Amino acid sequence: MPNSALSASSDQLSLSEWMKDSQARIEVALNAFLPGAQQIPADLHAAMRYAVLDGGKRVRPLLVYAAGQLRHADHAELTRAACALEMIHAYSLVHDDMPCMDNDALRRGKPTVHVKYGEACALLVGDALQAQAFLILAEGKNPPARQLKMLQVLAHASGSLGMCGGQAIDLASVGLPLTREQLEQMHQLKTGALLRAAVVLGAVCGNNEFTDNELAALDNYAHAIGLAFQVVDDILDATADSTALGKTAGKDAANNKPTYVSILGLEASKVLAEKLRLQAHEALSVFSNTRRLAELADFIVQRST
Repeated sequence: MPNSALSASSDQLSLSEWMKDSQARIEVALNAFLPGAQQIPADLHAAMRYAVLDGGKRVRPLLVYAAGQLRHADHAELTRAACALEMIHAYSLVHDDMPCMDNDALRRGKPTVHVKYGEACALLVGDALQAQAFLILAEGKNPPARQLKMLQVLAHASGSLGMCGGQAIDLASVGLPLTREQLEQMHQLKTGALLRAAVVLGAVCGNNEFTDNELAALDNYAHAIGLAFQVVDDILDATADSTALGKTAGKDAANNKPTYVSILGLEASKVLAEKLRLQAHEALSVFSNTRRLAELADFIVQRST
């Protein structure tokens, strides 16, 4: 379907309908981008598919799609970028759940990868998914300069100055009395980096350049939703049950990890989440076609799982 027709049809959908439609497209694409379960080495490929398919809200791919609407980006290239980002996210969850990290047995309502396939396989699943993500993105059809920019964005968000760095700080912070500023720095890397990358990747996929003012606005939006996502995660970890979350609830408190709830308290954390939602909306005011980005900011803050 041409981009214009796809955009026109999706504009008629409610947020829940658009999310469901986009999630279905992502699932099909992820299935196609992953090696087949019977392809040698079959056990590794089956575990990779187990880690990625049939689970999660796909918030990062949704943000790629929503940001891509700002400049009417090619939908096939958006899908490619969204799948690459989701594979990085999935690999991070596989490693995060391992005994040497958070040692969790439940993810997305099913046994974690190391529980089902063993620790050695889980380690390789994360490694292979990271490589697969960059392979997918590198095979895109964008102009070379844009393609290189997208690869740089994903690499920076994934590495020691992004997600991996945030995880390192998280592991080193167990039992320590972090300040709010230190906690924010940790989560801007661990959680916020990939969420911000989703917005940038979607925007970069478009055909037109952004002004400095527009780039600053996108960064402010991404900064706000990145923090909001983690604040709400901390709230849900303290208030929801494992069945609703699809993962073990109360793990942060049990592991003596610093969270927004432990530092600010539950009610103040809820106030902060709402403040960040409003900041995200305000940042979008320089654009005209930001409906989905605004709706996703609302979804991130108001979700119950």
